[in-house]
Amino acid sequence: MTVFTNYEFFFRFFPIFLVLYYILPRKWQNPLLFVGSIVFYSFGQLRFMPLLLGLTIFNYVLACTQQKRMDNKIFKRRFLTLAVTVDVFALFIFKVLALSIDGSWLPLGISFFIFKMISFQADVYMGKICKKANFFSVAAYFTMFPQLTQGPIMRYDDDVFNHPRKFSLVNLELGLQYFILGMAMKVLLADRIAILWNEIAKIGYESISTSLAWLGAYGYSFELYFDFWGYSLMAAGLGVMLGFPFVENFHHPYASKNIATFYRDWHMTLGSWFRDYIYIPLGGSRVSGIKIFRNLMIVWAITGLWHGGTVNFLIWGLVLGLIIALERFAIGGLLKEVPAIGRFEVLVIIPLTWVIFAITNLGDLGIYFARLFPFFGIGEAANPGDFMKFFGIYWGYFAASVLLLIPGVFALFTKKIKGPLGSIQKLVTLALFLVSLYYVSNGSSNPFLYFSF
Repeated sequence: MTVFTNYEFFFRFFPIFLVLYYILPRKWQNPLLFVGSIVFYSFGQLRFMPLLLGLTIFNYVLACTQQKRMDNKIFKRRFLTLAVTVDVFALFIFKVLALSIDGSWLPLGISFFIFKMISFQADVYMGKICKKANFFSVAAYFTMFPQLTQGPIMRYDDDVFNHPRKFSLVNLELGLQYFILGMAMKVLLADRIAILWNEIAKIGYESISTSLAWLGAYGYSFELYFDFWGYSLMAAGLGVMLGFPFVENFHHPYASKNIATFYRDWHMTLGSWFRDYIYIPLGGSRVSGIKIFRNLMIVWAITGLWHGGTVNFLIWGLVLGLIIALERFAIGGLLKEVPAIGRFEVLVIIPLTWVIFAITNLGDLGIYFARLFPFFGIGEAANPGDFMKFFGIYWGYFAASVLLLIPGVFALFTKKIKGPLGSIQKLVTLALFLVSLYYVSNGSSNPFLYFSF
């Protein structure tokens, strides 16, 4: 039930929860959100529920201890260090167990709820959270089920979590609209294009043509984007229905002017987390050029390892760090004078970096790049006509994906439209929901990709 596209979640758990959430006295909203989130989590990974509860209580107690001694910076620093050390150790040990034994040792959503806990501790230390927080407010923030398994990594806000939230038909409609659009992205685009990437792997990278290799690179780019953007919209929509502000996690990254901007618009809450809690404490951009370069490479190395413990993820992070450093120190002026170069980077280099992200075996990765750039020479493709076969099957999904990359097209589905066009918008949204449900009912929906991180 920890998958939002599950019938049990959408037709049983969430409707019942939503009714209770608004008919019970408002002072019970945060306790109910906490309990409901624990129930939600237990349906997916009951054995790791004590870990989630234990870390929640531990981080709350240490934050309260910090707040009692706000005037003693050394005391506060010690408790911040203790909290962060325990949180990071828990994340590290389970990542290692998952990598060395099997993936079942990775608690669902551990990266996301631990990053929330660390940001909470740091914000208490820096005085951004001044009021002594109520336990259920903090526990609801750490565990709230719309964000528990894949984020977004929302920041704690006293005004948001310490004030009751009123039911609103406007919020309900808007939240449903976001949820349905995200569900359609996941089920109708990401899951369908994922079949192409799986088929390429079955054929064998050494046997595919160069044109199919490029089609696969763009296919995986679309799969990952609409899978995670879809989840983010679903999570944000659920939050809006519960009275929380909309949390934007993607802002049309493929319309960005360069790769640095791309990653400010991609997984925005994770990017801002790394900026605020790693990059800036290292000195950020207020230091010499050499140290800025060092800071960038540290952040991107950690970003790569956060996604996975295999070497390809580290390579992926370091490659992006080098490209962003190159944009900053060497070609920034050229990118301003010739914007087309930055657009080229986003539309051509980004898909190539996703290939590094996707293929964990370095030998297979080398073969795939040799197919992308055949002058490396690994022999002829077994079936040079494979591109037309697969393009004929998937061209419609690619066309829909390209259209949704255009900000104006996406806005047609989300902005409030009145009159006849508004009615058409609602009918299209309903149709997307019904078709998505059809695919879900036939078992045609895959787990979200970021469950693995």
